Amino acid sequence: MDNNKIKEMANRLYEASQTRSYCSPVREVIGIEDIEAAYATQDINTERRHKAGARIVGSKIGLTSVVVQKQLGVDQPDFGVLFDDMELENGSEVDYNLLMQPKAEAEIAFVLKEDLSNSQIGAADVISAIDYALVSIEIVGSRIANWDIKITDTIADNASASHFVLGHKPVKLENLDLTGCSMEMFVNGEKVSEGTGAACMGSPINATLWLAKIMAKLGRPLKAGDVILSGALGPMATISPGDEVVTTISGLGSVSIKFSDR
Repeated sequence: MDNNKIKEMANRLYEASQTRSYCSPVREVIGIEDIEAAYATQDINTERRHKAGARIVGSKIGLTSVVVQKQLGVDQPDFGVLFDDMELENGSEVDYNLLMQPKAEAEIAFVLKEDLSNSQIGAADVISAIDYALVSIEIVGSRIANWDIKITDTIADNASASHFVLGHKPVKLENLDLTGCSMEMFVNGEKVSEGTGAACMGSPINATLWLAKIMAKLGRPLKAGDVILSGALGPMATISPGDEVVTTISGLGSVSIKFSDR
């Protein structure tokens, strides 16, 4: 792919983010099969944010749930970058007008205690590298109008990342059933999503292993202290001004966020 076209698409997404005016899909230029070009587009805007002072605090794994893949018309997982200014406090209120087409997903977050720098690792290595797990809400968003996305669109758009909220009950993995745990997500008290840990690529550990191998091969290994959003355990829910989202995962407790329209 022509580097000028990649820069053009990065600029398209960056401008949309800065002006909060939605853009047309980047697949119009890079197609739907050039995954490498999509990640190169993502990297340009990651570097922009990093140079502007945002600190990278971890990674997100997207499209791990078959249900979510069907919602968005894609057929494989992807990953994006988490920055410090993307974290919202548990129980706090965020201005809806700062977001772009927000949707909420319920996930298990991991915090690492060890680096994962070897691409030739297995599930046991990932498990031993995790310090603890937390319940989390990921707020996804899209700079692309009407969520008209395919796989290269979402990858280029930092895996459609927006914000995230972490619960405040850290739990060691030996005290969790990561595949059998049940998730419920409520919007204004109404259940809008449910699932289990197994909905995330069979296990959130499988998703994290997938990411760790890729990042090690890219020379950007996952590091101790990183927050890893391991992927949705059920369908995402569209968010409107005034909504409150509460997620509960068995063994991990609950986490919540409100959306104001002030």
